[in-house]
Amino acid sequence: MMGKEFCRCSNPFSRNDIFCGKDAGGQISMGAGIKMGITNENIGKALRKIERRLPKNIVMASSKADSPFRILVATVLSARTKDETTHAAVNRLFSKMKTKTPGIQARVLARMDEKAIRKLIYPVGFYKTKARHIKRLAGIVAEEYNGKIPDTLEQLTKLPGVGRKTANLVLSQAFGKDAICVDTHVHRITNRWGYVKTKTPEETEMALRKKLPRRYWQAINGILVKFGRAVCRPARPLCPACPINNACPYGINNRKHFKH
Repeated sequence: MMGKEFCRCSNPFSRNDIFCGKDAGGQISMGAGIKMGITNENIGKALRKIERRLPKNIVMASSKADSPFRILVATVLSARTKDETTHAAVNRLFSKMKTKTPGIQARVLARMDEKAIRKLIYPVGFYKTKARHIKRLAGIVAEEYNGKIPDTLEQLTKLPGVGRKTANLVLSQAFGKDAICVDTHVHRITNRWGYVKTKTPEETEMALRKKLPRRYWQAINGILVKFGRAVCRPARPLCPACPINNACPYGINNRKHFKH
């Protein structure tokens, strides 16, 4: 009787009840439920399937449990920097403030010596520029917004070092607003799925705003960032470990490269 055997590929999603199946014909199967191609009809199911199998130990730069000010600073520091590095830098920076009150933290950071900030956030990418940006934005938040982070895209993007990606993440993560944060992971993966056909993250954001059901706007970044780091990587993605590889056009086209 032909059946499935356990795959020996490196699968970061592996649990006792999850495996990458390989049938006698050599085809990859991850079970039913997702049809070929990612569309508005099945993108919710695809995101849920991915989220259920994400590793639990992935470090992110910030979380929804953090204050809006900490999320803003962490997101500015995270540009072109690994989340593990950013997370450690943010912890060092905020540990020096001696207060957990966001409004006071902004004032403390604004008064800190820029060289001291550089030392605390190193080795994040472009740490000298980012030190200058977070010191300036802390001063603006303290003086112009009374220590509170503004909660509109227009206001946030006026702050030093804050572009659309950062602003959208702050709106979504800190304020629970419907905003789509598109980084390189979201851009790459949604294009691999064929869900959008765009050339830049900015184009992807606009395409997703038009196409993606609004109920997934807040969730898509957190899920696909982790997924992009663990499995759907820029180079040599782990397609055999993908829980929706039977629906992804990129994965299907690359099955001949799968090695078990």
